[in-house]
Amino acid sequence: MAPTDPGVSVALCTRNGARFVGAQLHSILAQSPAPAQLVVSDDDSSDDTLALARQAIGAANARPEVHWIENRPPLGVTKNFEGAVRAATGGLIALSDQDDIWHAGKLERAVAIFDRDPEALLLFTDARLVDAEGAPLGFGLFESLGLTEAELGVLESRHALDALLRRNVATGATVVFRRDLLEKALPFPSEWVHDEWLAIVAALHGGVRVLREQTVDYRQHGGNEIGVVQPTLAYRIRRMMQSRGTRNAELAAKFGVLADWADGVGYDETTVSTLRAKARFEAARAAFPSIRLARMPHVLALATRRLYPRFASQGWLDVVRDLVQRA
Repeated sequence: MAPTDPGVSVALCTRNGARFVGAQLHSILAQSPAPAQLVVSDDDSSDDTLALARQAIGAANARPEVHWIENRPPLGVTKNFEGAVRAATGGLIALSDQDDIWHAGKLERAVAIFDRDPEALLLFTDARLVDAEGAPLGFGLFESLGLTEAELGVLESRHALDALLRRNVATGATVVFRRDLLEKALPFPSEWVHDEWLAIVAALHGGVRVLREQTVDYRQHGGNEIGVVQPTLAYRIRRMMQSRGTRNAELAAKFGVLADWADGVGYDETTVSTLRAKARFEAARAAFPSIRLARMPHVLALATRRLYPRFASQGWLDVVRDLVQRA
C-alpha cells in the first residue's frame, strides 16, 4: 500500500454516473477542511462520467491530489472500491458514491471524532433520503433501516459486533475509516460487500463508531446499487410474506468465510466460535422445509436456544417470518 499521509482521502467510485457526479464532486471539494486526496475509480463507464468529473474538479477552488483509476473491463462495486481505497494515502479514508451530496461539515465532524478517539477505526452516520431531483423524502436512512434505540445503544457502547451479527447497518455512502483498518481488512472477500466487510472487521476490534447526525443527502433514483424504502407497516408485512429465496444461504456462506478468515489470522477462540454459530444459524434457516407446517419444529428448536435475538436481523419477529414466508 502507498505511504500514509495525515490528511483525508476520498474514495469515489463511479459507473455511468454522468447525471449526478458533478454535484457530488462539488459537495466533496467544498468541504472544510478539503480532502488532501481524491481517488476517482471508474468501472468502465460508457457515458460522460469521467469528462464531467474532470470538469467539476477543474472548476473547484480546492486542489487535492487526484488519482484516476479506469477499470477495463469493470470489476464490480466491491472490487472497484477495493482498488480505490488501496490507492488512498490519507490517514482517514471517506467512501463516496457518485450520486449523493455531502453536507457542509461532514469531514470536519468525522476528523474531530477520530482525533478525540484513537481507538475508533470506522465511523458511519445517518443520512437524509432525497429523490432524484434532491427533494427530501421526509425520512432518514436510520429510520428506513428501522434502526432502534436499542441497536443504537449497542453500537454506542462499543459492542457493535453484537449488532452487526444480526444485520449490517453501516451504509458505505456515510463511512469514514482509518487507513490502518485496511491492514486488517484487505483483500475484500467476494462474498461480502465492501462496506459490510470494513464494518464487521472494525467491529471485531471494538472500533466502530456511530454519529446520529445526517451528513449526506442519500439520493434514491431507481438506479441505486442498493436502494432503501420507507418502512411502512404494509412494507413490513409484504417483506414478511415474500419468498425466502437464497438470503439465508448467502448469509451462512458470508459468515463461514468470515469465521475461517478470523481463525486463520489469529482471532480468539470465543470470537471464531461466535462467527461459526452465526453461520450455522443461517444455514439451518436456509435448510427449512418448504412446507410451512413442517418448518415449525425446526424454527422452535432455534427459538428455544434463543438464537433469534442473538443472530436474526429482526430478533424474535423473525420467528414469525420464518414460519410464514414462502419457500
